[in-house]
Amino acid sequence: MLSGIQPTSASYHLGNYLGALKQWVAMQDAYEVFYFLADLHALTAELPDPAVLTDRSRRAAAQLIAAGVDPERSAIFLQSHVPAHTQLSWVFECLTGFGEGSRMTQFKDKSARGNADRVSVGLFTYPILQAADILIYQAHYVPVGEDQRQHIELTRNLAQRFNNRYGETFVMPDAYITKEAAKILDLQDPTAKMSKSLPDAGTLNLLDDSAVLAKKIKRATTDGETEIRFDPATKPGISNLLAILSAVTDSPIATLEADFAGQGYGGLKNAVADAVVAFTEPFGKRMAEVLADIPELDRVLARGAERARAIADVTVKSVYDRVGFVPAAGR
Repeated sequence: MLSGIQPTSASYHLGNYLGALKQWVAMQDAYEVFYFLADLHALTAELPDPAVLTDRSRRAAAQLIAAGVDPERSAIFLQSHVPAHTQLSWVFECLTGFGEGSRMTQFKDKSARGNADRVSVGLFTYPILQAADILIYQAHYVPVGEDQRQHIELTRNLAQRFNNRYGETFVMPDAYITKEAAKILDLQDPTAKMSKSLPDAGTLNLLDDSAVLAKKIKRATTDGETEIRFDPATKPGISNLLAILSAVTDSPIATLEADFAGQGYGGLKNAVADAVVAFTEPFGKRMAEVLADIPELDRVLARGAERARAIADVTVKSVYDRVGFVPAAGR
């Protein structure tokens, strides 16, 4: 099992946790897992200040541990600490058509906004590096949000293309997507995924103050009705609140619908606020404990990278041999 997440902000948000990190923790019991901080991908939108990227990378690792990812059972590492990622990505770039890359959602959306000259080549090749991230570990499953299906399909296409040309080399990975909390939506615009690119009022950051979280939830957009039911098509705001409460409390949505039958929206919002605060408070304390010992955190990342390189380097050697690169002397 393999997944990665970008260290592009000081705090992950609840959508990151419910859509990905919660599954990461559960997967430790059933799979050999590799979880990486995608610091290479963090350069694609804009080049962050070096000190900020360093700080955010460590904070991201600390938040993974605070969420329940155990460094003894999971390899936690920085993408930039494993050079094989970019080595394999170049081979895949040469197997990917320009038109195929142009159709990828992130590049298409951002270049369509009229700033094509400001969109980096890194953003264009981002999905190809992402494919290399997955395939280099021969991962069978990749826990992702619903909106990442296109990237998994590209990954599978590239794996099949390479296998057909050079012989069976890569495992064909499958997406692991939860059904009820696959996509957590913005509180102010419940037609859009919760994201750092949207105004902060609709984003529940895991490290937000409890009062701030409660205020955001109580101001969440709902609708003109009074019935609490899960209906994403006609009641996206209420459905989003039910999905959040279900995921945080591990209660089935059907049970929550019955519990809140006949109640107003205010009661639901209060319950969601209480549940979210109850999760984030211990999360923030645990994250602060991890960050209090930076040398140990760096050792955790170093151990994770060592475990990752042991597999990634073998994959790259196999790929390079099959492509026809002359082996380096002494290796």
